[in-house]
Amino acid sequence: MTSDSTRCDWCHGDTLYRTYHDEVWGVPCFDDDQLFEFLLLEGAQAGLAWITVLRKQENYRQAFDDFDAEKIARYDEKKLEALRHNSGIIRNKLKIASAVQNAQAFLAIKEKHNSFSDYLWQFVDGQAKQNHFASMAEIPALTPESERMSKSLKKAGFNFVGPTICYAYMQACGLVNDHITSCYRHNQCAAMAQDQAL
Repeated sequence: MTSDSTRCDWCHGDTLYRTYHDEVWGVPCFDDDQLFEFLLLEGAQAGLAWITVLRKQENYRQAFDDFDAEKIARYDEKKLEALRHNSGIIRNKLKIASAVQNAQAFLAIKEKHNSFSDYLWQFVDGQAKQNHFASMAEIPALTPESERMSKSLKKAGFNFVGPTICYAYMQACGLVNDHITSCYRHNQCAAMAQDQAL
């Protein structure tokens, strides 16, 4: 049984956080649907604690048609008004509207680049970046890669994709491995990235 002492300390004390840390965070993701879901959730999280969004993830799936970009891109004002009254999600008018805008931009990128994954992974040259931080205090809030991603996403029409949000997104989707070196998941995620490169 893994103890909290061998995990990144940000996930201590909450079962949902630990499960997310152990099974999702830092795992290289190439699935367009998953990448889209996390992009919308990262935007919803802006200014809030990530645990707030995690606790509402299932509500978001129900409210946003299982993150079906084709459906979200066609949401009309009536649907947006219903979402603004949905207590199961973060009822921020701008964040809700940005989901539609981001769905439209996501579909445009998929059409242009064959897949959203191909587009996204170019910012790390197609290979997960392996960091070796000894403590959470060493981990940056943003990097040159996340700044380039942010600039490109904004140019493509996305919203709520500042460089700090983009770096959190890169961490979540495994474009970077920011598990601290004493965390048992650090080497596991590194091995997944290595397998992907072979």
